[in-house]
Amino acid sequence: MNALFCVKTPKIIEKCKIYLHNSIEKCNFAANFRKIRKDFRNVSLNLEQNLLNMARKELFKSLIALNQAELPFERIERETVLPERPELIITVPGVRRAGKSSLLMLAANKLLASGVKREQILWVNFDDERIVGMPTEELDEVLQAYREMYPETNLKNVYMFFDEIQNVAGWDLFVLRVFKSYCKHVYVTGSNAKLLSSEISTALRGWTLDYEMLPLSFRELCRFKGIDADSHLESDKARSYAAMEEYIYGGAFPKVVLTSDKSLKLRLLQGYFNTMLFRDLVERHKIKNIEALRYFLKRVMLNLTKTTSINAIVNDMRSSGVTVSKDDLYDWANWAVEAYLFVRYPKYSASLVKENQSLRKYYIIDTGMRQAVLMPQSEDKGKLLENIVALELFRRRSADKKIFYWQDGHECDFVVQRNERVEEVIQVTWDMADEDTRRREIDGAKEAARGTRCDKLTIVTRDRKETIDEDGYRIEVVGIEEWLA
Repeated sequence: MNALFCVKTPKIIEKCKIYLHNSIEKCNFAANFRKIRKDFRNVSLNLEQNLLNMARKELFKSLIALNQAELPFERIERETVLPERPELIITVPGVRRAGKSSLLMLAANKLLASGVKREQILWVNFDDERIVGMPTEELDEVLQAYREMYPETNLKNVYMFFDEIQNVAGWDLFVLRVFKSYCKHVYVTGSNAKLLSSEISTALRGWTLDYEMLPLSFRELCRFKGIDADSHLESDKARSYAAMEEYIYGGAFPKVVLTSDKSLKLRLLQGYFNTMLFRDLVERHKIKNIEALRYFLKRVMLNLTKTTSINAIVNDMRSSGVTVSKDDLYDWANWAVEAYLFVRYPKYSASLVKENQSLRKYYIIDTGMRQAVLMPQSEDKGKLLENIVALELFRRRSADKKIFYWQDGHECDFVVQRNERVEEVIQVTWDMADEDTRRREIDGAKEAARGTRCDKLTIVTRDRKETIDEDGYRIEVVGIEEWLA
């Protein structure tokens, strides 16, 4: 047996060697195969990414060319005019549907009229389903696409318009790189759903100049409707008077103004409100109690011209069985103002602490929207007229100007302060035919003037004009059209 084992052992060893060799070969092959497969996958991914980049680049070329072909854009002029050769990034914050993109189009038209070639205008609207969600690193394809289209054009001579660019994550770093490294002519807009348009300038770290967009002013509304607001012809005055009625009751969103069908106007305005409700408030701030939010916003709309107490609204909602906290309502109010649904003014006080603790007056961004959402039974014409004045003061404000209301023994609707000096106090009333109304408005204006040492007193009415001299004060009574001029 031992001899047999000794004879077979070399054969067994040889077989084991062959088996091990074959096994090693198989392992090497398997390892090589895995490496080859991994390399192939990487090559495939790189090829796929390159193809995607090429497709994206071709898409940008198409978008740039299409927008250049549209120049000059068909848009009606606005009072706000963007600079032609800015040395800062131009941003356009403002309420939805007010015409932010149109303002950029008007700027492009102006550049074209001044001699800039259409090939020098790079316009990309990122509110395109083929672009939404693209990774940050692919933003550079915009520049690459333009360079391939116009290799002889230096980027420093290009005017770049990025509309709704907040749809791409990391857009701010891209815009800053473009501005600092390549081009000083950059214009940016964005909506409020993902990033408040007012926050765009913050994201760009102070390298911006803001031009705020609101619904149309009255003069702009007249321009949109082909009315000469400065004409003295009786026919033009009649058209201007009718336009003012529309401005007060129907509001001033551009598309609404250009729509003649009344039912369509209502649907548009209700749609604007719902978009702001859901996209700018509910989605952005993850609000769960949607019906409570809707009720709160309507309560604020109802309360125009009066101070709004959050505590009172909380108590009212709780008594109706709605579970909501005071902090929630304060947040909702702040967010609604940030989204340009409302503007608000504090009470005038020489004490900053008392000013900050005072109740606010809220005014809606568009009177037509209020009418469409609330469908009020009464005209509320006095409230709407005051809201028109409130919005115009908001439009006219500047870094050195603040707006307040006065409330002491009497009330005055607006106190306009520039730096440390109050330059005007303003009352608003539909008419002064009623003697009690007349006395209330005069006494409120005088008290506010006395308390602020102001010598300019104004009462804005629908169409009355007169001068009142009383107790050493001169009060100018003017119609709303004259005041807005």
